[in-house]
Amino acid sequence: IVKSGKEPEIWGFDGSSTNQAPGSNSDCVLQPVFTVPDPLRGGDNVMVLCEVQLTDFTPHPTNTRAAARKVAEKYADMTPNFGIEQEYTFFQNGRPLGWPATG
Repeated sequence: IVKSGKEPEIWGFDGSSTNQAPGSNSDCVLQPVFTVPDPLRGGDNVMVLCEVQLTDFTPHPTNTRAAARKVAEKYADMTPNFGIEQEYTFFQNGRPLGWPATG
């Protein structure tokens, strides 16, 4: 939970649960990079786009967004001809499709 008017902070997580790190060295970092109004909850709620980093704050090997950002910055004076994959969720009655009413 982020207090109103504050920016999201860096978070840590267990990368072994997402297959991004071995159990013996599982610390990973979530670095917030962009926020948008939350279209699901509305109000003052926000969704936060994060990049996964190693504990030394270098991009995690699975963090392909970091590499894409470097290319976009290098060629910022050109018009890009690539797109970022978007994920979509279908809703029915205000819940994700197939989600139980009490879930």
